[in-house]
Amino acid sequence: MKTVTLHNGIQMPIIGLGTYRLENSEGTSDLIVKALEIGYRHIDTASAYGNEEAIGKGIKKSTVPREEIFLVSKIANPDQGYDSTIKSFNESLERLQTDYLDLYLIHWPKELSNETWKAFEYLYEEKKIRAIGVSNFLINHLEDLLPNTKITPMVNQVEFHPYLVQPELLDYCNKKNIKIEAWSPLMKGEILNIDLIDKLAKKYNKTHAQIVLRWNIQMGIITIPKSANIDRIKSNLEIFDFELSKEDMLSINKLDRGYRVGPDPNNFDF
Repeated sequence: MKTVTLHNGIQMPIIGLGTYRLENSEGTSDLIVKALEIGYRHIDTASAYGNEEAIGKGIKKSTVPREEIFLVSKIANPDQGYDSTIKSFNESLERLQTDYLDLYLIHWPKELSNETWKAFEYLYEEKKIRAIGVSNFLINHLEDLLPNTKITPMVNQVEFHPYLVQPELLDYCNKKNIKIEAWSPLMKGEILNIDLIDKLAKKYNKTHAQIVLRWNIQMGIITIPKSANIDRIKSNLEIFDFELSKEDMLSINKLDRGYRVGPDPNNFDF
């Protein structure tokens, strides 16, 4: 599994399994076991997803040692604030049946994010978390957070796909040594309707998803495609045996139109 190096030296697998909207069920636990068997070593969840318990059970059932798995969770907005962050984090650990996380993220920016980050730094210094970061933070949110930090976020997980490249945010995070991670890289399936992606899938004899995920990793973007279908989960990992040309990479970049499939981080109500 190809990895990226976070600014504290931690190696993070460049592709992981997203679990948004997967149920807190035995079926999800079994899916985690199968994904780990296939070769995934990076599992992304969140308190708000309501499935941490099932994911924890899947990791426990797997024969893959916990130390080989890069496990990520996020704090939900209602739990932000210093004391409530510590409490929520410990509850996530209990549900996930682990005594540490590999990465913990602030799920969405809000007024309490600075206090939340102080709790993140404490948990990091206590070695309860191997890396800390944020999610859905745009430049204005980062500029509010960073002057109040002792530790710069290692990761910023944001919506990223061919129609939402956000080059200014990528450049800003690159200068701050913050790795970008893509959620919804496949645009909830909308990539199937993009003519260029269809053309490239035929050219490289790959699926639409494989083209987009390959574009992600060649951009240096960590990516977490979500699927409940084991064949697609397997296929999404099979992107290391080909390479997109520079011309095709630029063509995908030019698809950018500022189009979101998820909420706007500057205008959401949860």
